Amino acid sequence: MPISTPTRSLRSRLLVAAAAAVALALPTASVLAQAAYPNKPIRLIVPFPPGGGTDMIARTVAQKLADQNKWNVIVDNRPGAGGNLGVDATAKSAADGYTLVMGQTSNLAINPSLYAKLPYDPIKDLAPVALVSSSPIVMAAPANSRFKTFADVVAASKGKPDALTLGYSGNGTVAHLAGELAENAAGIQLRHIPYKGAAQAMTDLVGGQIDLYMSSVPTLLGQVRNGKLKILAITSAKRSSQLPDVPTLAEQGYKGFEAVTWFGILAPAGTPAPIVAQLNKAINQALQQADVVDKLKSEGGDVLGGTSEQFSALLRTEVPRWAKIVKDSGASLD
Repeated sequence: MPISTPTRSLRSRLLVAAAAAVALALPTASVLAQAAYPNKPIRLIVPFPPGGGTDMIARTVAQKLADQNKWNVIVDNRPGAGGNLGVDATAKSAADGYTLVMGQTSNLAINPSLYAKLPYDPIKDLAPVALVSSSPIVMAAPANSRFKTFADVVAASKGKPDALTLGYSGNGTVAHLAGELAENAAGIQLRHIPYKGAAQAMTDLVGGQIDLYMSSVPTLLGQVRNGKLKILAITSAKRSSQLPDVPTLAEQGYKGFEAVTWFGILAPAGTPAPIVAQLNKAINQALQQADVVDKLKSEGGDVLGGTSEQFSALLRTEVPRWAKIVKDSGASLD
């Protein structure tokens, strides 16, 4: 069954979300002062192993929050089950602002359709605080690979199912589904190799144990810059400022193709509105700092930010949008 490809960009959907969001009254200074928040360490859970794109983004923001506010922000990696374990740990934590999670498209918008028995509801069990950044997905190959573009991959795969291997971190992730979308659009079939995290995948890709790898830009940039990997295609609507020579899949003949992953910080549902507002303000201030902007851009990301209401509205549109993609792909983990 053909997989429908989204045609409206993430920024367009954010504008729609912003228009639809209902503005809430900000808490007064006296309420925030009475809350005396924070007066102990804040734990930011990263639901993936250290070293990946989500981890790098989380640590950048956590460090700036600590520096500019004199807060103690501890990054806690809780990998497993496609990011579900870390998100679930946050959803079941006390709603006091001291446990947060760096969520992303995979574990918030995709997994509700991928898992028949997801232990949390991303809309009911979590309180969106602020969007942080977005990043396209790229298809990478070893630097010495015979492939230079996605067209080369298609030519080598036509009529030869499973002749080439395609790795990605976790079944049902944006990278996995972006690969499914690309295969479907090109009419080819690759042999999928799911990994638990980026570290082993990078070792295997650089060493030639797998032919191709789908991942967010931040995960791969270091290996691209040191000459060990090359990028064949990018899934965003426009080229990346960090990879200006890499054509998008849309440019390579797949009109309207777009699959990006976004990252945002959430708290358990029921977290007091004054605390959510304080965190949102601090995160937006961090995202406006030149060093943070440069860091996220250098890793291939686009800074987002915005209100918690905008994040909430985006989440409500992304869940059904990715549900259709999951259904059309036939992907399931239960």
